[in-house]
Amino acid sequence: MGRDELLHANDQDLLAEIGRRNGLAFDVLYNRYWKDVFNIAFKRIRNADVAQDVAQDVFVQLWTREKATPIDNLPGYLRIATRNGVFRQMEKESRYGDLPDDSEDQLRSYGLADGHVLYKEFQAAFEALTNTLPAQQKQIFNLRFQEGRNTQQIAEQLGVSEKTVRNQMGRALAKLRESLILLHVALLLTMK
Repeated sequence: MGRDELLHANDQDLLAEIGRRNGLAFDVLYNRYWKDVFNIAFKRIRNADVAQDVAQDVFVQLWTREKATPIDNLPGYLRIATRNGVFRQMEKESRYGDLPDDSEDQLRSYGLADGHVLYKEFQAAFEALTNTLPAQQKQIFNLRFQEGRNTQQIAEQLGVSEKTVRNQMGRALAKLRESLILLHVALLLTMK
């Protein structure tokens, strides 16, 4: 297919050409859908740089994918691939990791002579909070944040679906977030 034909080709013809490693067909498809894919990612992430990375990954996957299963609905495929890319990115950049090693030093930098004691109290309170989680939530939380396993690995180990892992993790994080806000307020009150 020539360039003019590619510009007016439908998605199925472009996908067939991409399967033959036609770079021009890929460029046409990329230009046709890049903005949509970016917007889907941006609506969920609210960070243009990260949304661009997710969009790029979606199109790299499209270029490198095996032709084993045909794509009947390209816009739908791209929406799902983008959503999954956003979830992977959010999991990678999870804001709920371990406390940094210099947390005690940070407390001291706020002028707290007893920063070490407050840090130890905070750690103990956090551990007590995680112990209040229901058994499955606690197990999933520990596998994720103490052992560094991803959603798929946790699901396989526990014999549950990835959706169950995500739901239980979301509930655990919501409970911990709420409790940690109260703990943080209490810590700030002791600093005055």
